[in-house]
Amino acid sequence: MSLSLEDVKRIAMLARIGLDGDEAERTRAQLDAVFGLIERLQAVDTRGVEPMTHPGDAALRLRDDVADEPQRRDDYQAVAPSVERGLYLVPRVIE
Repeated sequence: MSLSLEDVKRIAMLARIGLDGDEAERTRAQLDAVFGLIERLQAVDTRGVEPMTHPGDAALRLRDDVADEPQRRDDYQAVAPSVERGLYLVPRVIE
């Protein structure tokens, strides 16, 4: 698949990207290269290849979900300008 210069300019206009003539030509060449790569990938025979959920089949080591940070809420709230029942009080911003 190959794009025309008009196609690139229309896509740029829809994306609200300003391209001059030289930039549009460079972009067309780059997009054509991407489309060429896609065509090469589609040409590969993948019959008999089982789909994978992830490219790496390594098993992940799992650990227990344990909170190991010390509880420091009281320390943090001690320096806060305004706290009530464990919550930070802030000025109202929406009427």
